Amino acid sequence: MSKVLIVSDSHGLTNELEILRERHMNEVDLMIHCGDSEMMPDEKVMNGYLTVKGNCDFGAYPLETTTEIAERKFFVTHGHKYSVKSSLMNLQYKAAEMGADIVCFGHSHVLGAEVIGNTLFLNPGSIRMPRERLEKTYVILELLDAKIKMSVYDISGRELKDLAFEFDLPKG
Repeated sequence: MSKVLIVSDSHGLTNELEILRERHMNEVDLMIHCGDSEMMPDEKVMNGYLTVKGNCDFGAYPLETTTEIAERKFFVTHGHKYSVKSSLMNLQYKAAEMGADIVCFGHSHVLGAEVIGNTLFLNPGSIRMPRERLEKTYVILELLDAKIKMSVYDISGRELKDLAFEFDLPKG
């Protein structure tokens, strides 16, 4: 079993990213930032986060990246290049092309998760300026054999239990 923390759209917040890292570093195996940190890659606050470049970022972040953990392939992008505010279709095509099991993205600041085909698409919302909810959110995924458990937290670390969900998603 592995756990992955996913955060996005922190837009200049530093203390909050450090607090998230310190709060969860001993329980998660990977921390992903889906862009719009507005931090340079070499800044201390970004240590430990696998990060992509958002439309408000500068520096040498990649526009997208992949990683594998617990036999699951993650595709990470900010989402602005895939028009995620209007549709997930472009991102769905890219996920299929990449053979991704889990797609993490941001840009819209809207918390959401859904399985399309055999791929989980996840937007953790924003820890700075959430849209469509008041809570400033991030997500922890627990990767199990044939399931993925999603837990949603607000910036204070309080779990939003009514937003927890379990996805049936066999490996590979």
